[in-house]
Amino acid sequence: MSDLMRLTGLSSGMDTESIVSALVSAKKTKVDEAKQAQTKLEWTQDAWKDMNSKIYGLYSGKLSSMRFSNTYNKKTTKTSNSALSVVSGEGAVNGAYTAKIKSLAKAGYLTGAEISTQSGGKVTGDTKLTDLGIEAGSTIGIQYKGKTTQIEIGADMTMNQLVSKLQAVGINANFDEGNQRLFVSAKETGVANDFLFAGGGANETDALNKLGLTAKAGATRIKGSDAELELNGATFKSSTNTFTINGSTYTVNAVVDEEISITTENDTSGIYDMIKNFFSEYNEVMNSMLSAYNADSAKGYEPLTDEQKEAMTEKQIEDWEEKIKNSLLRKDSTLSGVMTAMRSALNEGIEIDGKTYYLSDFGIGAGNYFEVEEDERYAIHIDGNADDAYSAGKTDKLKAAIASDPEMVTKFFTALSAKLYDNMTEKMASSDYSSMYKVYNDKKMKTDYDKYTKEIKNLEKKLSEAEDRYYKKFTAMEKAMAQLNSGANAISSLFTTN
Repeated sequence: MSDLMRLTGLSSGMDTESIVSALVSAKKTKVDEAKQAQTKLEWTQDAWKDMNSKIYGLYSGKLSSMRFSNTYNKKTTKTSNSALSVVSGEGAVNGAYTAKIKSLAKAGYLTGAEISTQSGGKVTGDTKLTDLGIEAGSTIGIQYKGKTTQIEIGADMTMNQLVSKLQAVGINANFDEGNQRLFVSAKETGVANDFLFAGGGANETDALNKLGLTAKAGATRIKGSDAELELNGATFKSSTNTFTINGSTYTVNAVVDEEISITTENDTSGIYDMIKNFFSEYNEVMNSMLSAYNADSAKGYEPLTDEQKEAMTEKQIEDWEEKIKNSLLRKDSTLSGVMTAMRSALNEGIEIDGKTYYLSDFGIGAGNYFEVEEDERYAIHIDGNADDAYSAGKTDKLKAAIASDPEMVTKFFTALSAKLYDNMTEKMASSDYSSMYKVYNDKKMKTDYDKYTKEIKNLEKKLSEAEDRYYKKFTAMEKAMAQLNSGANAISSLFTTN
């Protein structure tokens, strides 16, 4: 709106603002309508972004992985003794094996002997090492991971400073004032990660003795050792208590005398859960789409203008806008196309070794049209699924199929998943109107939104210009009337008598 000075009704007494507002109401309506259309488009963009995120999440996640047969190569391994636990890998072969745990991996540990100062006093972290009788200039060496580190004991070095230098080497070290002992240990298990006090210089042995770190002084030493596992007669070693053998992970927990039996077989529960979890997510996505498609109509509802909002409470505004937002994808042809593409892929038959199978052969399919909720009519149910009230009481054909012929089940679901993936890929292909991995016309919506921005700016300019024209006319009229009134008053004064 122009900054033009407006004289409103000073001489005429007319409500100029109301008159001008009425005169430009048609142009104001055009501005409001354009803003409402842009707002509605923005809400539609948001609704599609949210929906597309759900669709793409299914597409790029569970569905994508289910196209590959190795996803179904799930194995489970059981052992006869909890001293050994096994997590099956992709390379695991079905069968029975034997194992024997020969040793566990240990970290090197040194418990120092009790020490004291030369005078028999208590040692603290602040005690100088020379007070223990260690000559200044003495050097001790630590061999750790193929490297020898020299620590020189200075005249003012304290016990805390020695501990810090030991820790800097990469091992654990602590002085226990209560027990007057040094404790030193490796941070990791295994022979390769052990440490040794050796390779020092002058007076090393004397210094180590007075620190209580030698056998002569009474220190207790546990050497670092590797774990050893015998599997089917072959011996394996590890610096930790975990072994990775042929893709599977073996963890030894204790040394036992007995031979341990290991049994590896197909994990039917794992395959079943994978398929079940996929359809659970599929249903969430499909139900969301169907709910949006079947939403109640918001005919007669448009985004509110600023003037309309001023006359309503916040709750009324929220309810009004929610009504519109919930209906934005109602009966949307694009949404319908996506649902159709997904459903058609699941309805197709898959030929395996000359025989055609359908989801129904595995007890899988949509529920009875009249028995399920409207927004769940496209959901997929698995007979016997304990988590699905609709189909829990039915015979579980899927579990039986997995147990009897996991290879056939794998072939069926990899092929079915590939068809569904291809159908969704086609719907997500880029075009002049949409970007890659978008099922809706995001490019066109962005272009339309920008057009509204320009249109609104143009309409607001025309509105402002029209208002200025009318106000100029009324201002001129007010000035003319003021001059007329002034002349009339002057004439009237000539006839006024005292």
